[in-house]
Amino acid sequence: MGECGAPGDVNSNVLIARSTGDAQLDKAVWQWLSWDKNQKTKEQIESLLQNGKHKELRDRLCCRLTFGTAGLRSAMGAGFCYINDLTVIQSTQGIYKYLERCFSDFKQRGFVVGYDTRGQVTSNCSSKKLAKLTAAVLLAKDVPVYFFSTYVPTPFVPYAVQQLKAVAGVMITASHNRKEDNGYKVYWENGAQITSPHDKEIIKCIEECVEPWNGSWNENLVDTSPIRQDPLKKICDCYMEDLKKICYHRELNVQTNLKFVHTSFHGVGHDYVQLAFKAFGFQPPIPVPEQKDPDPDFSTVKCPNPEEGESVLELSLRLAEKENAKVVVATDPDADRLAVAEHQENGCWKVFTGNELAALFGWWMFSCWKENCSEDADVKNVYMLATTVSSKILRAIALKEGFHFEETLPGFKWIGSRVKDLLDNGKVVLFAFEESIGFMCGTSVLDKDGVSAAVVIAEMATYLEGKNLTLAQKLIEIYETYGYHISKTSYFLCYDPPTIKRIFEKLRNFDAPQAYPKCCGIYNILHVRDITTGYDSSQPNKKSVLPVSKSSQMITFTFQNGCVATLRTSGTEPKIKYYAEMCALPEQSDRSMLEEELQKLIEALIENFLEPGKNGLIWRSA
Repeated sequence: MGECGAPGDVNSNVLIARSTGDAQLDKAVWQWLSWDKNQKTKEQIESLLQNGKHKELRDRLCCRLTFGTAGLRSAMGAGFCYINDLTVIQSTQGIYKYLERCFSDFKQRGFVVGYDTRGQVTSNCSSKKLAKLTAAVLLAKDVPVYFFSTYVPTPFVPYAVQQLKAVAGVMITASHNRKEDNGYKVYWENGAQITSPHDKEIIKCIEECVEPWNGSWNENLVDTSPIRQDPLKKICDCYMEDLKKICYHRELNVQTNLKFVHTSFHGVGHDYVQLAFKAFGFQPPIPVPEQKDPDPDFSTVKCPNPEEGESVLELSLRLAEKENAKVVVATDPDADRLAVAEHQENGCWKVFTGNELAALFGWWMFSCWKENCSEDADVKNVYMLATTVSSKILRAIALKEGFHFEETLPGFKWIGSRVKDLLDNGKVVLFAFEESIGFMCGTSVLDKDGVSAAVVIAEMATYLEGKNLTLAQKLIEIYETYGYHISKTSYFLCYDPPTIKRIFEKLRNFDAPQAYPKCCGIYNILHVRDITTGYDSSQPNKKSVLPVSKSSQMITFTFQNGCVATLRTSGTEPKIKYYAEMCALPEQSDRSMLEEELQKLIEALIENFLEPGKNGLIWRSA
């Protein structure tokens, strides 16, 4: 977006009284103080101005939010690059303008608004309040709004958009990010997150109408407007009914003695996971009492991300031991992702990675389809998808079983859009995933969904128990059948964007200008794909099949030893992530040797390509 807000009439008297000596910054300050009606965030800017903190003012006011892999996401607080009442109003005004242009029936079909349970007292900012302001902008323009009367899982918004035939929807959430953050996730009429060019066009529309309109601040409209509806009961009932389409062993679920513990990580998941288990015929999972109810401070975990593993699952694992529950399911705060842990015979817990869970889900969804499909069903019509930084295990299963496997760019917005295309062309999509514990079982929701994934894994564990198998034992069987796929994913923190850019530019100009590395330590590189520039050495024309994504950094190296490694920046956090996987053939069954080879390659990758010491990168805390 444009520097320091959009051009506008500037009250020179105000600027003279509060001048920073920088006309551009003065304009941005004036705009903020003129437009912001939230006393807390207004005072934050006034305080910075009075204390001469001009650098911080510039940081807060002279850049704007842009759409990343998960929509708009930032810290809550004052400023045009933060999530707050004013930036949410501006974003919604831009969306209104864009949707009005795209849909002649916008005011008949309406718009969906959902929210999680985040909040920040110091900014008088909460997800519910931001959702009310989102709704207010639209209601004031006579757009019908389906506004959920309470917090919901993120998947309920894309599901509602499709069910209610709305033109679009917004979910106010920052998912599993730290407690200081919030976000604004936009879904298109197809029920998938927006992709290009919609995101760029919406940004342009926001720039054209940054000053709040009359009525945009009236958050009480959600309580008084006759064109506001509460879709909660209808959507919840329909969702739970649709969920039964992927329930294949209800009779086993009803009878099982297997116990499950569920933690909702202080977020929205508790009530909905309980209902999902009921829909599948299970007894309700045992909730972790300290984490069952919403808490915007996430007070029992150092970070509200179940992907961090055993350290953040401590309370649920201890409760499971006490209750003799074999499986723990953990939904993240907005319930769109799922972590799973299983108690092993040696007394330890195995926390599955996203890639390991995908192997289990892929096997399960295909097996269930195969057992239940009609006689004339064609396996060549069946698809599974994964993002390109995720495990290639589905590719291996697809090659052996005869169905199709496709890759997309990172981010479920790409998966959702592609799945919709496939469905529109009469294809059957069973499962899709991203390695960061995001799973889509079935196609009722065209986004990752932790609620459905939790109950599907419970049914899988119940079925396997009847065969005297654990999830961990079945995983080994899958790898022995389709080939071991051993992966490791981690990250470094880097708060300096120029350093990140320098690291990736060096890889593009390694031994010579415009020359990628030919090896990494002792490991020879077979192919390089650079999604940022659109280069792919494996293609005859050297052009990447996947779309170019210039807004982020991402380079993938395919090594001669069968390893695939990707370095990329996060779309939502100050991280450089690495993903590495050793893809072995079924006959290569020496797991420890494969693991050792992968570990050595990762060490070479970090030492030669990332150079954490030289670049001041902070290792992920254990």
